[in-house]
Order: sequence, then C-alpha cells, then structure tokens
Amino acid sequence: MGDSTPLLFESNSAESEPPLLQKHTPSLDSTIELCIGDFGWAQFLQAILVSFSWFFDAQQTFITVFTDAEPTWHCTQPLTDHSSSCNSSFSNVCQFPKSSWAWDLPKHTSVISEWALECSGSVFTGLPASSFFMGCLIGGLVLATLADSSLGRKKMLFLSCLAMSFTTLLTAFSSNIWIYSLLRFLTGFGRATIGTSALVLSTELVGKRWRGQVGVIGFFCFTLGFLSLPAIAYTHQGHSWRTLYFWTSIPTLFYSILVHFLVRESPRWLFVRGRKEDAISTLKCISPSITMSFSTLSFEQESWNVDLYSAIGVLVKRKWAFRRLSAVMGIGFGIGMVYYGMPLALGSLNFNLYLSVTLNALSELPASLVAFFLIGKLNRRSSLLVFTILSGVCSILSVLKGINPWTELQIGLELVSFFSACSAFNVLLIFTIELFPTCVRNSALSMVRQAVVLGGVFSPMLAAAGRANGGVLSYGVFGVVVGVCGMFAVGLPETRGRGICDTMDEEEHKETSYCNVVGVVV
Repeated sequence: MGDSTPLLFESNSAESEPPLLQKHTPSLDSTIELCIGDFGWAQFLQAILVSFSWFFDAQQTFITVFTDAEPTWHCTQPLTDHSSSCNSSFSNVCQFPKSSWAWDLPKHTSVISEWALECSGSVFTGLPASSFFMGCLIGGLVLATLADSSLGRKKMLFLSCLAMSFTTLLTAFSSNIWIYSLLRFLTGFGRATIGTSALVLSTELVGKRWRGQVGVIGFFCFTLGFLSLPAIAYTHQGHSWRTLYFWTSIPTLFYSILVHFLVRESPRWLFVRGRKEDAISTLKCISPSITMSFSTLSFEQESWNVDLYSAIGVLVKRKWAFRRLSAVMGIGFGIGMVYYGMPLALGSLNFNLYLSVTLNALSELPASLVAFFLIGKLNRRSSLLVFTILSGVCSILSVLKGINPWTELQIGLELVSFFSACSAFNVLLIFTIELFPTCVRNSALSMVRQAVVLGGVFSPMLAAAGRANGGVLSYGVFGVVVGVCGMFAVGLPETRGRGICDTMDEEEHKETSYCNVVGVVV
C-alpha cells in the first residue's frame, strides 16, 4: 500500500511509515540520510558526471539507424525490356541490372551500399543490429552482478565505458559484414551494464528526497545522446559511415578517464561490503560539513556471500523477490520492444528519416521532464499501467488503414506511442531501484534492463518484416506486446515515498510488516 506523501518532499522515512515499521535505533539508511540528505554541489557534480555515460550509451544504441540505412537510388539508363519500368520510388532495385541504376550518394555512406548488401535479405542486413542487442543481452547476464559483488559501481562503469569506446573505434576499421557484426556484438557486450551502474551509483550518492530527480538526469543525458546522432549524421552526409563510429568513440574514451579519476564509489555499497573506512571517506568527501562520529555506527551486513551469481540466486529463491523480479522483467520486455523497435522501423513510414529520428529523440525530452518533475507525485504502479496501455493503443492506431489517412497523423500517433514507452521506461527503472535492497539492487536492475534488451533483440526482425506492409506487422505487434506486458504492474507493491533497504532481510521484514499492518486495518 503506497504512502500518500510525495517522494520529492519527503526526507524522514520514519514519519511516512506505519508505526510498526518505525525504527527506534539508528540504521545504515538513516545514518547515510543524515550525511547526504541535503543535496550539495559535490553530489550534484557527481550525479552529472556519472549520468553523462548515458549520452555515449545512446549513441551506440541507435547508431545503426544511420550507418546501416538502405540508401536511396536512381535509374541511370532506360531498360531494354519495355515491360518493366525503372522507378526508384516503387521498384525493387534487385529486379534490375546493376548497370541500370546507381546510388544517390557515394557507396561508402552506408554498409549496405559499400558491401553490396542491397539484395542480401532483411535477416542478413539486420545482422549487425541484432548482434548488438544480443551482445547487450549476454553481456548483461554475464556481468550483471559484478557491480554488486567484486567490482562495485564505479569500476564497473569505468570498465564498461572503456570497453565500449575501444570496440566502437575498432568498428570503424571493419572490412566485411562478419567482422562488423562481431564488433557490434562486442560493443553491446561491453556497454551492457553502463546504464545500470550509472543509475544505481548516481541515486546511491544522494538522499531519498532527491533520488528520483537524480535518476532522471541520466534519462536527459540519454536523450541528448540520441539527439546528437541525427545531427552528426546530417553534417556528415556524403562521408563514410565509419566517421560516425570514429567521432563517437574518441569522446567516450576521454570520458572513461574522467570517471576513473573523479567519480566516487557508492557509500552504501562500501558499507554493505564491510569497507567502513572507505565508506566514511566517501561520505566526508561528498559532504565535507559532516561532524558526527562514525565510531558507534552499527549496521546489518548481508548474511550471505555476494559472488558473481549469488545475487541472482537469492532473488530467485525468495518468493517476494522472485515475484517482483518476474513482474518488472515482463514489463521491461514489452517496453523494450517498442523503445528499441520504433526507431528501427521508421523506414517503413512515409517520412524523412533524419526528421523522424530527430522527432523521436525529442519526444524523450518531455518524457524525461514528466519523470523529473512528477516522479515524486506519481504512483509507480498506476503510472506504468497508463503509459504502457497508451503506448500500445497509439502504436496500433498509427498503422491501421483508414484511421490515419495523412502522414502527419501517422507520425503523430507513432510519437505519442514512443513518448509513452519512454515515460514507462523511466518510471520502471526508478520503480525497480525502490523495490530491491542495496545488496542486490544493481543485479535486479541489470536483469530488468536485460529484459528490455531482449525485447530489442526481436525488434530488427519485426522492423524488417513491417517494411513490406507499411509497418502493420511491426507496429501492430509492438502495440499488443507492450499493452499486455504492462498488466504485470498490478501485482507489484507501491513504493512512492518509502525508504530503501540495504539487506534482503530488512526488505523482507518491511514487506511482512506492511502486510501485517494492512491485515490489521482490514
């Protein structure tokens, strides 16, 4: 049962909880709240620096929209067979001899034209994009718990950004589609934990009053990264597709160096791992005005050993955790299919590619603004239901014949659907952070993001299949799946305004106490 006090203005968890849940002795959560509850400049700069990793993450996620785009072409000479007419607007280029047509731009502007893949089939041409998402999926599963166990949030973020920058740079030197797809797979594998580590680290550096707002900063950075792609691609029209990979890899490399030297580790993670002195040093760095003594601080350490797979194992073994994890992963799968699929399927709509991608990227801005200003007032559960249903309905309506006779109406419905999916995605990530304790939070969030990526794995195939029928198959499936998956939110507890826990036992006790309180009231 959700609390009625907005997260934005709540700073004392004991005042907002039922009496049975109030603590009479200082806990790790309350002690950290005393240290970092006020949002200072040090925390602000840390949050901005950590969240900016989403900027580079967005570039690599959607870069194939331009590098792997099918170029336009024109007829160069009349055909000897008068029964066929060469029309670049309605004809299939594979039906004509190579000497009768030519690309509008130089061959090196796209991998399709440079490697003569125009007649290779949608599965083959979509291989690089699918390889990237498959790398994200496998990388997320393999690396999911490292930020909770041995590496921590900061090192995981640094190594992920570094790996993404190197593989992106190597992609610019690909010699064929197979090497290109392999490097895209490695890029996806390397960047799989960037968003998760950045989101968890940035929100654990601040008090719960500012947790939602700081989490949304990453969404803004992701939107800016998405927006930068059509700008870079447009200014490099006529240049090689390799320049896009080059100019997006070098800044990422410099950013990785900044993370290594300037970012602080999460004090919550340090405490949970038993590194009390390091945690105290981090807290004093974040908030230099701290005068309280830490010598008498006692806190509950997790009773099980966190190794690579134990976090996921504990999430599966405990019924309440497994129920929550299954629900948020189901929601994430539906959102991911729309979120990653719609930009890839824009080619099936009768609209300018650069403009449509820009509009889709811009639609993430109001979604981030909604999350930033209203996250403290929105119930997580009902918000997910509204956004997923709205996304599904608009996605289906955007391709129904007779409903949208004008291109402007079609792209408008598509934008509303994408905006709703973005909003649902933002709320889902914040919701997941609040549903799980510190010791497994990064792992749980990683699993949710992998469910989102799993939805993205199917997106290139659906996008390719939809080109033959004006997007009916792709956008129709997107709408049905996201609407159905959004229903899983009904079985989740509301977390707005509630304090976060640090151990599994603490979270389980809190849920049991809430259930007892509800039972007494009923």
